[in-house]
Amino acid sequence: MAIQNPPPWGYYGGPPPSAPSIPAKDLRPRRLWYVVGAMLGVVLAVAGAVLLAVTVKDTVDSVDTARSFAGGGARTFRFVAGETKAVYVSQSGPGHVECRIPGMPSGSITRPDSTFRITSGARTWERVFEVKPGGSGDYTLTCTSELPARFALGDRPEVGSTVGGIAAGIGCFIAALAATVTICVVTAVRRGGHRRRLAAAWTQPPQWGAPLPQHGPAPGTPPPYGPTPGAPPPPGF
Repeated sequence: MAIQNPPPWGYYGGPPPSAPSIPAKDLRPRRLWYVVGAMLGVVLAVAGAVLLAVTVKDTVDSVDTARSFAGGGARTFRFVAGETKAVYVSQSGPGHVECRIPGMPSGSITRPDSTFRITSGARTWERVFEVKPGGSGDYTLTCTSELPARFALGDRPEVGSTVGGIAAGIGCFIAALAATVTICVVTAVRRGGHRRRLAAAWTQPPQWGAPLPQHGPAPGTPPPYGPTPGAPPPPGF
């Protein structure tokens, strides 16, 4: 008679169950975190756009283009003591410009050490002079240029705050991308790990399914004491 080995799952067990289909709602963390990551990215991106828009608007509005005048002309402005103003020019190319304010003490108009330009509509305005009035009052600004040009008075540019506002806006965009990607990737990785743990616990074989010993003595095992089952009894019995 051929000796058959028991199946790998034992006589009292069944075939190993197939991998279960785990509902997505049972996994942790919840899919709500995908929405949280997307919403956070949107909020940061909107904040960055607002910062950039406000910074650009404040910079453009710092030049009083509504009261500009042509080169060779003049215009009267109100100056306040201790409040530095800037004179801007818009012309087709580099050209020598001159500005003066009759009645204002000498040295009130100075040339800045750096260049600052603002684009508003179709015109680019460049700062060419700064005015530091010694007293408050109405003064007439007269400017000339080698090229056809227009002049305007505006606020002294705050380069540090302008650069800071632009950097903050760009930083918000970078933070939006980083936060969204990080939250979504971490959520996906943790949900995948939770799925594997649940599947491993589901498919673990039962402890009572251990295989039974084979029929008959193993090869090389000495015969048991007593008569062999089925053999005739010895004489005298």
